[in-house]
Amino acid sequence: MPFLPSSSSFSSNSNFTVFYTSQSPHRLSKLSFKIPILPLHHFSSPSYLSVTSCSSQDSPPPVLEKDSSVPTQEISTEDVVSKKESYPQKVLVVRRPVMESSGDGESEESEEDADLRSSAIDAGLKEFAKKMPLFEPERVEASGLQLEKPLAVNLDLALYKAKGLARRFRYEEAQEILEKCIYYWPEDGRASVALGKILSKQSKMAEARAVYEKGCQATQGENPYLWQCWAVLENKMGNIRRARELFDAATVANKRHIAAWHGWAVLEIKQGNIKKARQLLAKALKFCGGNEYVYQTLAMLEAKANRNEQARYLFRQATKCNPKSCASWLAWAQLEIQQENNSVARLLFEKAVQASPKNRFAWHVWGVFEANMGNMEKGRKLLKIGHVLNPRDPVLLQSLALLEYKYSSTNLARVLFRRASELDPRHQPVWVAWGWMEWKEGNIAKARELYQIALSINSTSESAARCLQAWGVLEQRLGNLSAARRLFRSSLNINSQSYVTWMTWASLEEDQGNSVRAEEIRNLYFQQRTEVVDDASWVMGFLDIIDPALDSIKRLLKFGRKSLQKEKESLENITENNGNSIDEDSVGLSSGLSGGKDTESSGTGIDLDAFISEKLSLDPSKLDVQLESYKVYVTSRTRPRRM
Repeated sequence: MPFLPSSSSFSSNSNFTVFYTSQSPHRLSKLSFKIPILPLHHFSSPSYLSVTSCSSQDSPPPVLEKDSSVPTQEISTEDVVSKKESYPQKVLVVRRPVMESSGDGESEESEEDADLRSSAIDAGLKEFAKKMPLFEPERVEASGLQLEKPLAVNLDLALYKAKGLARRFRYEEAQEILEKCIYYWPEDGRASVALGKILSKQSKMAEARAVYEKGCQATQGENPYLWQCWAVLENKMGNIRRARELFDAATVANKRHIAAWHGWAVLEIKQGNIKKARQLLAKALKFCGGNEYVYQTLAMLEAKANRNEQARYLFRQATKCNPKSCASWLAWAQLEIQQENNSVARLLFEKAVQASPKNRFAWHVWGVFEANMGNMEKGRKLLKIGHVLNPRDPVLLQSLALLEYKYSSTNLARVLFRRASELDPRHQPVWVAWGWMEWKEGNIAKARELYQIALSINSTSESAARCLQAWGVLEQRLGNLSAARRLFRSSLNINSQSYVTWMTWASLEEDQGNSVRAEEIRNLYFQQRTEVVDDASWVMGFLDIIDPALDSIKRLLKFGRKSLQKEKESLENITENNGNSIDEDSVGLSSGLSGGKDTESSGTGIDLDAFISEKLSLDPSKLDVQLESYKVYVTSRTRPRRM
């Protein structure tokens, strides 16, 4: 039987060849053979590789390595037979991989022996397996999920979902999604902006401020949207100085961020710094180019300064920048209403509706305008169209209720007021208007109750100041003069610029024979009144910057500033004067907007019924039916409010 060493003994330092005879194994005891040490390449010869493999039972154990310095060795057959008999029957041994090494010396030696017997690939795989956390499931569960980051497309999907939830007033679910987005993508400021807005809508100002601050730190101050939203929040909270600093930071982060420039300018306008506001708006046009909001704000400043021609030019620039800007058309229409150019104002309202057919402000302002002009049916129709398009808006229902109270019935107006209060219980003007109607009807207790509800919502807003003034008039008519004085004083603490409140209080004192006190109140109003000092020379340089080749600049500059500013009249007191003449610019504007057709004061340039049928898919003859169907829906789905 052939005798071969094991495969592990064929290393680079062990070169053996075996000579054997053809005798049987029992006659090997009298023979001896030599094992010369030969190079490894000798095994490639066919004469040495002609040995067949033997079975596992007959194969002897591996031959031990000897010193390579000894060329040959002589082994007797008796020693071979005795060693063969001394080994156990089961010679085949399976080598198991060592999972972990212990600190004992014996285990280290066993590992070294195993490494010597294993190949280089097995050793490399063993070291790689030790580094991988495949044998530690707790570690994978704890740290593997935290280190895993979703794909970037999930951020856009999550932001879209959170926006939809916020529109449905599901703020908690939206907040949870946005917090996860901030955790995975802190460097993206969109999630922080959305979360801050949601928190501010819930009046959680401190939490919104913390979100904006962390977002600015995560983005390293390079996101202008975060700075701008933070500035708006501080402005709402009354921190004017801090808001200025944050607006400045937004413009430093990106000088082309138009919202920061415009928001900062609006802040300065409210503070009475008109010159500073003009400088900011000029920088906005310089860095960001033409923008309808900037032109519109400048036009309103010119209208307040009674420079109507300059205001018209700026409104025209705003509508050129964005013909779909409904706000610019509406602001321009308000200017023409103040100048009693009713036909031009009506055409501008039509432009506003065509620019944004579903805009609730356009339908509301146009409907109120037509009602004040005496076109009650048309005003009611416009308000109904706006309500059908915007069924969740309480302002349209409030105006429609006042219109029904004036021309129809009190019960229908009361139903509309109740529905408007159910749509938005925190809308103060609805409660104030409802209380005014109940006072006019003689329900004093109900009026006081409604006024109290309005003040419980917010006692520091402009609506609260108007509510206190109306309540003071109520108490004055009833003879409660001390209560009326306290209410007037509280209203002026909120809004000290209210001309109506000051004059109402002065008339109260004058009716009681306190003419000296009445004169003091009038003097106090003129002393604390904020004077808006504006420089007309600024307009010349600004218009030259906008369009230096404009031929109409010289004609515009011929109009000087009037000495006395015209008092603004409310829409209820404006009456149409068919005999007054319209100036040349208004005639040109009217012909340009109507396509050259002459329009009557009561007519329109578009067919309203055809417009709502084609653009809005509404049946003009079924507006009342749709309104009634919505009444049933609100009654069935909304819980009645208990007062």
